[in-house]
Order: sequence, then structure tokens, then C-alpha cells
Amino acid sequence: MKIIQNISAAKNIHKPVLTLGVYDGIHIGHQAIINQLNQMACEVGGESVLLTFEPHPRITLNKGAESLQLLTTLDEKKELLEKYGLQNLIIHPFTKEFSQLNAEEFVKLLKEEIGIHSMVIGYDHHFGKNRSGNYDELSRLAKIFDFNCIKINEIQANGHLVSSTQIRNALLEGNIELAGLGLNRNYSLRGKVIHGDKIGRTLGYPTANLKTSSYKLIPGNGVYIVKVLLGEESFKGLLSIGTRPTISRTNEKRTEVYILDFDRDIYNETLEIEFLKKIRDDQKFDSVLQLVQQMDSDKAQAENFEWDI
Repeated sequence: MKIIQNISAAKNIHKPVLTLGVYDGIHIGHQAIINQLNQMACEVGGESVLLTFEPHPRITLNKGAESLQLLTTLDEKKELLEKYGLQNLIIHPFTKEFSQLNAEEFVKLLKEEIGIHSMVIGYDHHFGKNRSGNYDELSRLAKIFDFNCIKINEIQANGHLVSSTQIRNALLEGNIELAGLGLNRNYSLRGKVIHGDKIGRTLGYPTANLKTSSYKLIPGNGVYIVKVLLGEESFKGLLSIGTRPTISRTNEKRTEVYILDFDRDIYNETLEIEFLKKIRDDQKFDSVLQLVQQMDSDKAQAENFEWDI
């Protein structure tokens, strides 16, 4: 996959078949559009293209950036798009000046700079200043600027409309299975192992404290069975997300992973965590002994889980 840093550097793509958007999560709806792109590009002897933006528009426009929770970091997005066969990824800087282009100005820019042959967008996609452009407007502009346009209808999983928002809500509720259906994969996050207060090791459960990327969505508080990836190695794990109410006097939220049958120094290493199942909520126990007994039960559940590693 070729990565291009702005629209003006994308002049040499042959018969571009293009879609655009943030594409957070690369869920099954996004995957359907990419498949359609690749198929059309093959039919016309062209190349598939996704135009996306960095930073996220909400950050540039200061519209709720403090509550922004992304399913995929830019690096994760690149890896997934390459996996699904995209040929060209344009990462255009999203500036306030760029945000002022109306729908027609934006489409004209795409035609002049990229030379789009065709555009494929989702049924509910909006573009241009104040999100004024939609599929009907794109169809009108396609006739003016001489390119084809195709609409992808809604995609459902298990009777639910698939969207990035729906998947975020499922993860925040701890519904890992529903999120996985929408993504067609396990939700994952990456984190650097940092020093904590080392309370876990005194309880017989040494944990790795994770520092994750800004804006990356952390699922709802609780204990999860997870697959832990360290380089090319895979391990069984339990991940705790929460404030540790039994042993901590602060409300600081921690993301900590206990790796089963593991005893190595991994400070400053990066772990990738794949969420497999939520087994309980974060809760306060009457004593440390009760907490340890519950952790023993959690470990037993993890050991008896049907692993595929």
C-alpha cells in the first residue's frame, strides 16, 4: 500500500477509484466499501484510494475533542487497510482552512488534484463545510466533473446497524462480542509497559501497567479475558480496567494486565491486547482476602477458556 501525505501529492494514481472519511475502526461497513473499491479499480484498470484526515476533524475544530475516543490509531488504521488490500492511502492534514471548503469546492479539488475516475461512499456519508454534501449532492457533482459515483447501503451484524458509534457504545458497555461482530475481528489496544505501585505482586498477581495512545478507546471498567501479544509471541491474560477500589484511595483509572504463566521483565515493551470476553465488573471487596479469592476465580475462568493461540 502506498501512503501519500496530502492531496496535492496524489497526481500519479492511475484511474483513482476513491472513497473518503475518518474510517475509525475499519469495521465491516468500511471493509465492504474497500472491497467495492478494489473490485471497481480492477474492472477499470485503476487503483483503489482512501482519502482520510489527520488530525481528527474534531481536534482541529475543537468540537468535543476532550471526549474523543477512537477505535483505531493511525498506525493501526494503516495496518488494517493494507490487510484489506487498499492500494493507496492519502492522509491529508485537516486544517481549519481546509474545513471551510464547501461540498462543490471539495469535489473540484479532488478532480483537479487526484483526477478521480470514480467515488464510492456510504449511504450516510457527509462531506464539505458543515457536512453539507451527501450522496445526492455527490451524484449532481459527478455529472459536472465527469466521474462515476456509487453508494454502499447499510451493513448489519446480528440485526444491528454497524457504525463506529455502535461499536464504541458496545465496548464501553463491555459487550466485547457485539463489538467483535461489527469489526470482524477482536478489538485490540496497544500500550507501553510502565512502572506502577507493584501492589499486584504482593497479592500473587504481578501486573503490567499499560500506557495507551491519546484518544484510544478503553473499554468499560471490568475484568476481561485477553490475548497478550509481545512481538511474535502470544500469551493468555487477564486485563483489569478500573480504579481498584479495594486497594486504592484514589479514583485514578488503571489498565493492567496479568499474563498467565509468565515471569519476565517487560518494562518499556509494547504489548498488544486482544479482548476476548468480559467476565465481571470492577468491584470493591470487603477485604484484600476476598479480592485475592476473586482473582483466583478469575484466573480459573481464564485457564478454562477455549483459547486459540
